[in-house]
Amino acid sequence: MTLAIVAEPVPLKICDDGVVRVGNTRVTLDTIVAVFKQGATAEEIVYRYSSLQLADVYATVAFYLNHQHEVETYLQQRQQQAQEVRKMNEARFDPQGLRDRLLARKAEREAC
Repeated sequence: MTLAIVAEPVPLKICDDGVVRVGNTRVTLDTIVAVFKQGATAEEIVYRYSSLQLADVYATVAFYLNHQHEVETYLQQRQQQAQEVRKMNEARFDPQGLRDRLLARKAEREAC
């Protein structure tokens, strides 16, 4: 028997919204990298996110280690986008007095 050595494709997909997801799951590259940086093993990551396949996690970590600069740039862009969305939402939905407004709505419903 001869062992065939073939390159497996990286199980990463870029969705329409620009988010990189692992395999056919909703787990993002951001999540895998963050948990890996916290010291989790591939097995621990699969345990936490049961929709993942162990081989996909190893391949994703290998991709990260081989392309750290590009992945870190992507992660920084994602973080910046998240901050922009947060600012837009705070501008649209004033967080001041939110608790009071929610309590007033609850009191209205209970009065009816």
